[in-house]
Amino acid sequence: MDGILIVNKPQWYTSFDVIAKIRKNLGIKKVGHTGTLDPMATGVLVVCIGKATPLSNVLVSEDKVYRTTIKLGLKTDSGDLAGKIYGLDYENDESKETKHLSDVSKEIFEKNLEFINSKNQKFNITQIQIEKILKSFIGKQEQIPPIYSSIKVNGKKLYEYARENKKVDIPARKIEVFDIYDISFNEKDEITYTVHCSKGTYIRALNEDIAKALGTEGTTLKLERIKTGLYSIDEAVDLEEISEEKIIPLEKIFNEKIELSEKDEKNFLNGVSIKTSVKEGIYNTYINGIFIGLSKVEKDNIKRFIV
Repeated sequence: MDGILIVNKPQWYTSFDVIAKIRKNLGIKKVGHTGTLDPMATGVLVVCIGKATPLSNVLVSEDKVYRTTIKLGLKTDSGDLAGKIYGLDYENDESKETKHLSDVSKEIFEKNLEFINSKNQKFNITQIQIEKILKSFIGKQEQIPPIYSSIKVNGKKLYEYARENKKVDIPARKIEVFDIYDISFNEKDEITYTVHCSKGTYIRALNEDIAKALGTEGTTLKLERIKTGLYSIDEAVDLEEISEEKIIPLEKIFNEKIELSEKDEKNFLNGVSIKTSVKEGIYNTYINGIFIGLSKVEKDNIKRFIV
């Protein structure tokens, strides 16, 4: 079993929960994903299996498309409604240390949703104003990631600083928003839109910035990843449907092909570089029409990647 699975991650599962379930269902240990989704988020999670696990570092660089909803009028420590609202008291639940992260997130989410709905907020903004502000975020920019993220600063993950209530300077990162479309407003306090963006873009942070540009605060109410690279939610498999037959084999992941001569076979299999003039990228590699693995072309050299 070597290849990738396009999984539709359900809400209140961590990305690791998905990996653990696949390992158990398929009886294989070598499994990895190509980009974490928070427990509250749903949608496309590309999972690499067996020999395909080195592709995690390649596929994580792909563009992403998300469908998201901003809840206006509040701010949380995590940037989504599964985090604590600033200014709202929370009971000290001593049992939370033994609870699963998803269970804790769900409990806080439900408490927050009840609270914010009870406020019955309504914002005096128009669809035209909203569209103008959202469109202004298209382009290259710098973004400060949320404190609840797995980015490392000084060798420590940001969420570890957050859990220890320690302050840390978070460096801005360069991202790009390619497009924002299908924008809707519920005439009250929720804005929903679709965004096509580069790797490393945090939608939670983007939603906070959009709310700020609208003159208020905001947090992420819903987040669905609907596309990663070439893979969309339409072809994603629910956890209950995962099987060996659903795995996309190595030979079907990339479209580009390279045919090597028989004299190059030994060098290729031994990891020796082979000169080429083809463009850089990852290629299905064949000898006499038989698939032997994936190669990576860099600096005019073909080199074994996965065999």
